[in-house]
Amino acid sequence: MNLAILSTYPPRECGIASFAKDLRDNLALWGQNVKILAITDNGSSYSYPPEVVVELHEESKEDFAASAEYINSSYTDLVLLEHEYGIFGGCDGNYVLDFVAHLKKPFILNTHTVLSQPTISQKGILIKLGQSASAVICMTRRSAELLHEVYKIPLNKIYVVPHGVPVFREKPRERLKEAYGVSGRPVVTTFGFIGPGKGIEIGIKAIAMLKEKYPDILYFIVGETHPKLRKREGEIYRESLEKLVEDLKLHDNVRFVNKFLTIEEIGDYLYMTDVYLTPYPGRHQAVSGTLSYAIGCGRAIVSTSYDYSLEMLANGRGLVASQADPEELAALIDQILKDPVLKSQLERKAGKLGKTMTWPQVAKSYVEIIEEILQNRQGKVIPLKG
Repeated sequence: MNLAILSTYPPRECGIASFAKDLRDNLALWGQNVKILAITDNGSSYSYPPEVVVELHEESKEDFAASAEYINSSYTDLVLLEHEYGIFGGCDGNYVLDFVAHLKKPFILNTHTVLSQPTISQKGILIKLGQSASAVICMTRRSAELLHEVYKIPLNKIYVVPHGVPVFREKPRERLKEAYGVSGRPVVTTFGFIGPGKGIEIGIKAIAMLKEKYPDILYFIVGETHPKLRKREGEIYRESLEKLVEDLKLHDNVRFVNKFLTIEEIGDYLYMTDVYLTPYPGRHQAVSGTLSYAIGCGRAIVSTSYDYSLEMLANGRGLVASQADPEELAALIDQILKDPVLKSQLERKAGKLGKTMTWPQVAKSYVEIIEEILQNRQGKVIPLKG
């Protein structure tokens, strides 16, 4: 099949871009011909790879209409539209509606953010997209419920497909620790773009509470400031975290890795990790790619409670705090560090789920859904069980 993906795309540094790249590469493994319609942020310029056939500037409304017309005149069978409010221009990304209004080919809406309490504008955009889409993909059953209950999308349009994770090459923990100069130290890690909504300060405070019992504990905060935030505010948030580390006298216990990591580097940090921590303060986060990666690597995970963590870490796959509280997170981390049996159980259960979320398997699910849709264009779309 000839497919197109509308999304941000590398070398732009963006979580959705990484997702689109992984999806495209793994659809290609299943024999699909996939082109990219890449969304460029305002004031930036990228040297895109050959699969990018159209570049849209997010603040150019005309680009969205023109790219739809390009697809209409091409041999494209179907478009995958990666939806996140922040990557499209206009109020709450409403320029994407111009793309859909001009598009004459079928499209699948892939939802990366499904809010339980959207603004009127956010709700209206997703309702319109859902009405026009041939199918809507989400990554958890909770998101599926919200799509139906809040956004009035018919159940027979909704498919649940997990967030894909790379096929990481497993490496021995102690050997990695030795290579990174942290041999023998208990390692806690959080990775991903840094920004105020990530709750990193909560994680740092939790480490401070563990320092007396575990003097050698090390918290890796891996990832750079989100590029959009850096353009707008510089490194104000990161500097506030560095000051907090200084105030709490954690110079030897917190290490910032301020860079955009390759997949191999992410694998290294995850496989040397004793406890993976997601300290997000928001309760309604529908998806976390970084948590998915930690599950994919079979890590022992401690998390605050939000929609994605509650679903993915259920049934003993991780420990979830009742609230974004440093003391509670510290207690859960301590449970794992002092109990090798519990740690092993958590790693085994997370790893078992992670094996079902590898990108080749996820891409195969996309292919099956696309085939189902194209075969049933004139009739009812029957969602796959999953």
